[in-house]
Amino acid sequence: MIKHTITIAERFRGPPTSGHGGYVSGRFAELIDAPPNEAIEVTLRAPIPLDAILQVQRDQKQKSICTIWDGDTLIAEVRVEPLSISVPSPPSLAAIESAAPRSAALIPNLNHLLPGRTGFHPICFCCGPEHEDGLGVFVAPVDQQVACIWETQPQWADSDGNIPHAFLWTALDCPAQYAFLAEGIRTGLLGRMTASIQNQPKAGERLTVTAWTLEISGKKHFGGSAIFDEEDNLIGSAKTVWIGRQPITPR
Repeated sequence: MIKHTITIAERFRGPPTSGHGGYVSGRFAELIDAPPNEAIEVTLRAPIPLDAILQVQRDQKQKSICTIWDGDTLIAEVRVEPLSISVPSPPSLAAIESAAPRSAALIPNLNHLLPGRTGFHPICFCCGPEHEDGLGVFVAPVDQQVACIWETQPQWADSDGNIPHAFLWTALDCPAQYAFLAEGIRTGLLGRMTASIQNQPKAGERLTVTAWTLEISGKKHFGGSAIFDEEDNLIGSAKTVWIGRQPITPR
């Protein structure tokens, strides 16, 4: 058994006290051996503690599978898994820009647990307008999807000038929850994310992020999401599973 550690910094939060589901899934996906463009499935079993040393366990004979632990608590399971999802074409740039002011991420008092704050998760690394260094993925309903123009920043670049894979996973996460929100459904926490990154955009590029609902089965809410470049070439796509449902708080 191969063992090493990983730590999720407090900056990469989703809820106030735990890691962002998409970001940590992207980080965990990097821990296994997988061919380029191969889809990876991350199942989250418990909230991800911040600034904590987590243990990674990987079998030497099965390097395409690993688990992440916080002491005796199983945090996540990671494996190579095919992704079967039909990705719709993105809305037009004009339609996305026109819809942008209607993003739920910019609505005051949407989260009743944080009165006086803005957005669904005000300090979320992906969609929180009050995050001090967030990604600014603010999708809005448009053409049976939710979508936004994602203005990536040069300072996010890795050593090759690319947007880190974990940031792409981050941007593929929250929008699917907003797709359910646009239909009047407030889902619970992210339970599973399966994503495939087909192309590597440079930091500073202007990208399009889209998401849509797929189905609901009991407590499980299935959503799809995608990222496109300026020529509408697919960068990456994901299927997410959200567990549970909460009532929408009247505004």
